[in-house]
Amino acid sequence: MHPIYKLLHPHMRYTLEINALARQSLINGGGIIEASFSPGKYAMELSAAAYESWRFDREALPADLIHRGMAVEDPSAPGGLKLLIEDYPYAADGLLIWSAIKEWVESYVEHFYTEPDSVTSDVELQAWWSEIKNRGHHDKRNDPWWPKLATKEDLSGILTTMIWTASGQHAAINFGQYPFGGYMPNRPTLMRKLIPQETDPDFEKFMQNPQRTFLSSLPTQLQATKIMAVQDTLSTHSPDEEYLGKMNEFHSSWINDHKVLQMFNRFAAKLGEIEEIINERNKDIRLKNRTGAGIPPYELLLPSSGPGVTGRGIPNSISI
Repeated sequence: MHPIYKLLHPHMRYTLEINALARQSLINGGGIIEASFSPGKYAMELSAAAYESWRFDREALPADLIHRGMAVEDPSAPGGLKLLIEDYPYAADGLLIWSAIKEWVESYVEHFYTEPDSVTSDVELQAWWSEIKNRGHHDKRNDPWWPKLATKEDLSGILTTMIWTASGQHAAINFGQYPFGGYMPNRPTLMRKLIPQETDPDFEKFMQNPQRTFLSSLPTQLQATKIMAVQDTLSTHSPDEEYLGKMNEFHSSWINDHKVLQMFNRFAAKLGEIEEIINERNKDIRLKNRTGAGIPPYELLLPSSGPGVTGRGIPNSISI
């Protein structure tokens, strides 16, 4: 019944299931990742080491771009952020999606939390945020970077980050796997040989025919077939995929409030406008990271898609 539950519910669809399946056959010991990727048996150890520097506040797209030196704060720029590399498709398109989500979430929160102390006095909401920090990330529970949850602005920022992570961020890093990596020489997951050095016996052969050395270093046919099959599966939209800004007819009663439905329809219309903007950007010959010989258009953050491997579309949730 809680309004924040209703807001987040579509963005958690199937996520527990895909996580369980991944632990069972993708990232498990001796599984596909360990057998077919460069780190081998150290793959999860590397991931665990990377988690040491994980911060919830930097999962927000603007904060991430600033942290990586790709943008600076600029009150005069749209969204208050100026990209230092304008022809950066992920950032440019992502900020459009981020801003649309932020606007929708802020209007939703404002609608339900009308009093100044309504966030701090919401016992269920405070318990939810406490559980995320103290149980979900027990080892980081005392880190100072956790956002406070005292105001409507705090709540909107937390929810926007969660929804962006489950939708736009995941779409950008997931649904291009097969289009980019399905052809193994384009993005091999491992190389079975090092590049020969001048003192190595094979150095002369390498200089005479570097292509042969490269091809003989690629994953084996068995490894390549496994990787291609997995990337194809991970990059596929199911026929019942639920996309950002779309409401499943069976869930259309998720909130029985005319004003909220009006807000949601504005959000959906905004995503339609963003799709047109992205399509126009992909036709702009000045944007060399989107157009030109050998450069595919950047479509990973186009909100809509049909089923199958399309290289586009933003599902509501991490729901392979």
